[in-house]
Amino acid sequence: MTVLQTTPVTTEEDNLADVCSAPPPGHPRPDGQDSYTISEVVAFTGLTAHTLRWYERIGLMAHVDRSHTGQRRYSNRDLDWLDLVGKLRLTGMPVADMVRYAELVREGENTFGERRELLEQTRRDVRARIAELQDTLAVLDRKITFYSDATQAYEAERTR
Repeated sequence: MTVLQTTPVTTEEDNLADVCSAPPPGHPRPDGQDSYTISEVVAFTGLTAHTLRWYERIGLMAHVDRSHTGQRRYSNRDLDWLDLVGKLRLTGMPVADMVRYAELVREGENTFGERRELLEQTRRDVRARIAELQDTLAVLDRKITFYSDATQAYEAERTR
């Protein structure tokens, strides 16, 4: 997935900004000129058109604007949301939790506590997964060192 700018996102009901920590690399188009077709979003994000439609159908994406001919028109804000969803997917967050998070965002600022709880649980899960991966990496490092040492000993024995 291509990394897109993550700018403050505010809902109509919500004046507080929800900012991701990644530095913003910039949108393909400036705000006000940010009307993207589904094929452009596919190219920017690496997601399939089927996935984008599915996200909308299950409520993971808010209503996507339509052109006068009925074609979906995505905005920079939609790209930012898809970037966040991509990061949540990488954490292993279940789709149902992502949909719940999206619902809470649409409900407004009275859901800040529940949103925080969802993200804190995901952070705990990510930290546990990182610990598992670090343990796995240590095992791999030990095995690589063993085989490196064994190969050197074998080569030294052969050259005697």
